[in-house]
Amino acid sequence: MTISNMWRTALSAAVFTVLAVSCASKGEPVEDGLQTVGVCEVENPLGFCPDSLEMVEGKVKNGQFFSTLLHSLGMSQQEAYNLTEACDSVFDVRSLRIGNSYQAYYDSSVLEYLVYERDRASNIVFDCRPPYAAWVYEKPVTVGSRYADVTINTSLWNDMLAADVSPLLIVSLSDIYAWTIDFFALQKGDRFRVLYDERVCDGDVIAVDTVRYAVFSHGGQELPMIMFDQKDGGNIWWNEKGESMRKAFLKAPLQYSRVSSGFSYARKHPVTRKVQPHTGVDYAAPKGTPVMTIGDGVVTSVKYEGAGGNTVRIRHNSVYSTAYLHLSKYAKGLKAGQRVRQGEVIGYVGSTGRSTGPHLDFRVWKNGTPINPLKMDSPPAEPIKDSNRPAFEAASLRCRAQVDTIQGHKLMMELMEVL
Repeated sequence: MTISNMWRTALSAAVFTVLAVSCASKGEPVEDGLQTVGVCEVENPLGFCPDSLEMVEGKVKNGQFFSTLLHSLGMSQQEAYNLTEACDSVFDVRSLRIGNSYQAYYDSSVLEYLVYERDRASNIVFDCRPPYAAWVYEKPVTVGSRYADVTINTSLWNDMLAADVSPLLIVSLSDIYAWTIDFFALQKGDRFRVLYDERVCDGDVIAVDTVRYAVFSHGGQELPMIMFDQKDGGNIWWNEKGESMRKAFLKAPLQYSRVSSGFSYARKHPVTRKVQPHTGVDYAAPKGTPVMTIGDGVVTSVKYEGAGGNTVRIRHNSVYSTAYLHLSKYAKGLKAGQRVRQGEVIGYVGSTGRSTGPHLDFRVWKNGTPINPLKMDSPPAEPIKDSNRPAFEAASLRCRAQVDTIQGHKLMMELMEVL
C-alpha cells in the first residue's frame, strides 16, 4: 500500500463511523429461520427458503385491493378471504399502497408465499398455504454518522445530489432553520456544513435521523446550530448564544416555491395594469400546495374577499396578524374563532379572486401597519437554562472542533491527490 493510500484509509476511518444495527426476522412459522423446501435447507431472513420456488415480481396497481391482488396471483376467493382473516393482526389490508412492490413465490404453479414491500425498511411475508400466516421482515438497517459540506451553485437540491448527500437532509435543515432562513431565497455561494446521522437500507438512505451540528454561511455571516437535549421535552436545537432556533413565526407559510412578487407601494398590478400598493409577498406554487400558519393564533376570518379570493386571516397576538389570499380551498373544518398552532395547514394554494395563476399572496401587519414579511424580525423562544449552559457550551466546542478536524482532513486529502 502506498503512503498516499495509507493516508486516505486512515483519514476516511477518522471521519466516518458506521454502526450496524441488524433486525432479526419475526417469522414465527419458521423455527430459527430454518426451512426445508425440496432439497434446499438454508437460513433465510424472510422466514422461508425461496431457492427451489419460482418467483414473479410486480407492483400494486391502481384500483387493486388485497383480495383482488391475491386472486390475480392464483388464489380463489375463499382462500384469499381465509388469508386476509389470518393476517389481520399483522397487516391491515386497507393499507395496501399503489406502486409498492411484491414478489410471489410458486411451487408447481401453486402460490406458496407472497412478500409485500410495506415500506423501504420492512416487508410483510404471507404464507399462502393453510393454515395461513403472516409476519414482518425488518430489513437490515445501518446507522451512520456523516458530514456534509454543500455550497449553493444552482439549487440546494441539485447541489446536495452533486455532493453525494441525500436530499432528505433538506427536510431536516428546513425544519431546524425555518425561523432563521428563508429557504426560498437561498443565493449562490451560500453554504451548509452539517454533522448528522442517517439510516441506510439496501444501499439507499431512508431517513436522516439526527442533525447534531450545522453552520449556514451567507453573505459573510455564519449561523451555527447545536443540538442539545435539556431532557425537558422541549426544544433541542439552539444557536451559538443558547437561544432557541424556534422563534415566534415561521419564515414562510409554505414549502418549495419562489417569490414571484415582492412587497411594494408602487407595483403595477398584473391584471389591472394600474400602479397600486402590494403590501404582501406572492409565492408562486402549484395549485393544492399546503399553506401553513406561520405562528400560533386565532382565526378571525375564513371567507371569499373579492379580489383576494378565498382568504384566511389570523390574529397571532396584540401586535401581529397575517392573511393568506387566493386559496383554492380551506383546511377541512377551519372556521373563525378557531385556535391554530404554528405550522398547521389552514388552506391550499389556488388562483381565486383577481389572479393570473396559482400563488399565495401572504400579508403581515404589525400594530395594524403592513410590513414586509421577508424582513420581519421574530423574537426567540426561551433560551438554554442557566444550569445547562456549561454542558451546552462544551457540546458546542466539541462539535465545532469535530467540523474543523474534518475540514482539515479534507484539505489534507486534497493535497495528497495533488501530490
